[in-house]
Amino acid sequence: MVAAMVISGTIGWLVVVSGRPVTQVVFWRCVFGALVLLPVCAAKGYLLPGRMNLRQFAMAIAGGIAIVANWLFLFSAYSESSISIATTVYNTQPFMLVGLGALFLGERLTLAKLGWLSLAFFGMVLIVQTRPDTGATQGNYLLGIALALGAAFFYALAALFAKRLKGVPPHLIALVHVAVGIIALSPLALHGGWPGGATAWSTLVTLGVVHTGLMYILLYGAIQRLPTHLTGALSFIYPIVAILVDGAAFGHRLHVVQAAGAALILLAAAGMTLGWSWRRKTRKNGAPVYPR
Repeated sequence: MVAAMVISGTIGWLVVVSGRPVTQVVFWRCVFGALVLLPVCAAKGYLLPGRMNLRQFAMAIAGGIAIVANWLFLFSAYSESSISIATTVYNTQPFMLVGLGALFLGERLTLAKLGWLSLAFFGMVLIVQTRPDTGATQGNYLLGIALALGAAFFYALAALFAKRLKGVPPHLIALVHVAVGIIALSPLALHGGWPGGATAWSTLVTLGVVHTGLMYILLYGAIQRLPTHLTGALSFIYPIVAILVDGAAFGHRLHVVQAAGAALILLAAAGMTLGWSWRRKTRKNGAPVYPR
């Protein structure tokens, strides 16, 4: 799980270094990711008939459309705001999922969830109102935030579809997702010409093989072995690594107020994901119990 999250945290760096249009980056990520996932699924027997019925296949395709849109929005956000800001805002996805769950699955909104949502919203206000001190991008800052929010929404939508695919191997779902990306983006990606140069090809191959194929295998292997609360806790390695990589590779530094907003969003997302309560628990003698 740690390896998967560290790999995820370097995605933004490779996207920017590739120097290619976002549609091409996502297309080639899907192509090389499929070259890894296809033999894995074949070896595990996931490609045999009966693994998915027609309804599940349609649901997987819908999830694929959402996840490809998620990548397009998130990768576009990097050049407009920064990797640090885009990744932090992108971590509002737990709140998007809670909202969609309440609308379409009848899940209950508790006071604790609303409290974490309010904290995240306050963090978002701090981020919107200020900008990085140094290393600021030349793009449209507010557009970058909007794109990252859009990416979070589409990720939550993909997760909602995945909830209806119980019993379907996750590697097979990932393979359907990248296949959707290949089919949907091939006209746009190939129309723009083939990538040129060793840097472009090496970054695109790495994004597909390591950051898609290998990362999904590591991630799903971890999810199968770890308890849910630990999986949720370790997932926050991803934004931390992304912020560190952004600073080391591109010199992007956050304003102190902006950093405070990022911390509030990540704290709220952790509270939502791990189910923290706002109430202090007490022992039988009435003494408060504080988390360690």
